[in-house]
Amino acid sequence: MAVNLRRNSGRKSEEVDLPRRRFLGWLSSVGLFGSAVLSAMSNLVFIKPRATYGAPQRFSIGKPDEFPAGTRVAVETRRICVVREGNKVAAISTTCTHLGCIIGLSETGFACPCHGSRFDSDGNVTGGPAPRPLPWFKVTLAPNGELEVDKDTEIEPGSYLNV
Repeated sequence: MAVNLRRNSGRKSEEVDLPRRRFLGWLSSVGLFGSAVLSAMSNLVFIKPRATYGAPQRFSIGKPDEFPAGTRVAVETRRICVVREGNKVAAISTTCTHLGCIIGLSETGFACPCHGSRFDSDGNVTGGPAPRPLPWFKVTLAPNGELEVDKDTEIEPGSYLNV
């Protein structure tokens, strides 16, 4: 089977035959070229990482005046508790060291509502299945006068920032 094309050249019309093999060869070339372009674009998309790394671990919690002396304020969105004693400020984790539950403030310190772990006001384990005390995080004073907490840097329990 051949594909007939008419070509008008002046007075006479000529028929040009396009053989089936040539047509299929052309069609295959176009298909291969298209798949090569699609493959190249897919590889470029694959190289770009799609990972999201979550919220930054260093963040501002406000000015020292926002935390009156002798208070413990839970910042639930950041899973920390800000403790202020006189002119000293500290940040203690509110993530249970047992299975990562969000713990709450209690009269004696901290309490895990899920599995019953209890911690004193310094984060030391007083009961329950928690294997270790709550971590304390580094608190610094930024140049703009706000307190910054760095959850990537754990400090010795009982270490406060003087403000």
